[in-house]
Amino acid sequence: MTTKAPSSRGTTAFLVQSAVSFGISLVAVLWAAAHLPGDGWMRAFVFLGLLYVVTSSFTLAKCVRDQQEAANVVSRVDQVRLERLLAEHDPFQAQLH
Repeated sequence: MTTKAPSSRGTTAFLVQSAVSFGISLVAVLWAAAHLPGDGWMRAFVFLGLLYVVTSSFTLAKCVRDQQEAANVVSRVDQVRLERLLAEHDPFQAQLH
C-alpha cells in the first residue's frame, strides 16, 4: 500500500521556457551594459555585478531545491515508518491475552 509521492518536476516546455527567458534576459542586460556611456571601468563594474547576480541566483535556486528534496525524503521516511507500524499491529492479538 505504498503510494508514490507526487513529482515536483516541471514539464519540458516549462524548462525550455525558463532557459530561453534566462538567455534573453542575460543577453539583453549584457548588450545594455556594453552600450553604456562612460569608460571601460564603469562597464566592467556593471559586468562584474551582473556576474555576481547570476551566480548567486544559481546558488539560491540550488539551495531551495536541496531543502525541498530533503523535506521530501523526511516525509517518505516517516510514511514508511507509519506503514510498517500499521502492518505490524494486530488488533486481535491484544484481545487474546
